[in-house]
Amino acid sequence: MTTPLHSARALLQAEAAALGELATRLDGSFTHAVDLIAAHPGKVVLCGVGKSGLIGQKIAATLCSTGTPAIFLHAADAVHGDLGILQPGDPVILLSRSGSTAELVRLIPVLRGFKSPLIAIVGNLQSPLATQADVVLDIGARPEADPLGLVPTTSALLTLALGDALAAALMTQRGFQAADFARFHPAGQLGRNLLLTVGEALQPLERCAQVAPTASLRATVIAMTQFPLGAACILQPDGTLAGLITDGDLRRALSRGVDLNTATAADIMTKNPIRAHAAMPLGEAARIMEDRPSQISVLPVTAPDSARCLGLLRIHDIYQAGIV
Repeated sequence: MTTPLHSARALLQAEAAALGELATRLDGSFTHAVDLIAAHPGKVVLCGVGKSGLIGQKIAATLCSTGTPAIFLHAADAVHGDLGILQPGDPVILLSRSGSTAELVRLIPVLRGFKSPLIAIVGNLQSPLATQADVVLDIGARPEADPLGLVPTTSALLTLALGDALAAALMTQRGFQAADFARFHPAGQLGRNLLLTVGEALQPLERCAQVAPTASLRATVIAMTQFPLGAACILQPDGTLAGLITDGDLRRALSRGVDLNTATAADIMTKNPIRAHAAMPLGEAARIMEDRPSQISVLPVTAPDSARCLGLLRIHDIYQAGIV
């Protein structure tokens, strides 16, 4: 008997196999589509209905955010005034698994009147859209992956993936860089992580617990209570960073039976801890903290050219940076 879990796994496995096969299907037609879009100084228009229309909206959004102006045009609305958005020569990407969606087929002569190059993303190379388009991107005729084989699952995923592939190829073609991405995302977390530096988000040293390596563990705990940022900076007399003690270090030390009265900060601090520097982009600091088996919640920050401690950066500071 087929269980819900079995159906879910079977769907994911079928979709994964379809994606792998789609990668091998890309050929000169895909390159032609990329060249055609990249050469056009205006926008790209995505056109579809139903689930394909929803996928088209997402592809348009992805293209816009990666340097290719794009807009979604619903095929049914197009013939009721929305064609006004189309400028002569704008490439139009038509989305249809069957390649015979009536609303799209009826649009072809109209689009030809605008001298718009037509790119069809379809699953049937013998369909009306495929035979009349200038460029055809074939997602293949794989069956849908749902238990009935009817719901747009595999076809929707492949269409979406092909749109992402177009966006990635166009990014490479245009030399699109992280700074360009940040310019289009000034208010989002991704954009802030690219635009802001650690120095703009850190907790300055005067707000941080700071003690000498010879300070007692009791004095360190008191300092961390006064400045509850999750860590204490252990500093040499000249202000250089000797080590770091986090709340976790304290808990582990106490669980080992360390005496608060006799132990010093140097006894339990992490020497030469992983650190950030003030000029580092926030996104890079976030990766240092999160892309590791044991995540870090706070980093000491030093000057770019020395070990002089400037303060602490918490993961919370990264998430809050730029939010007003």
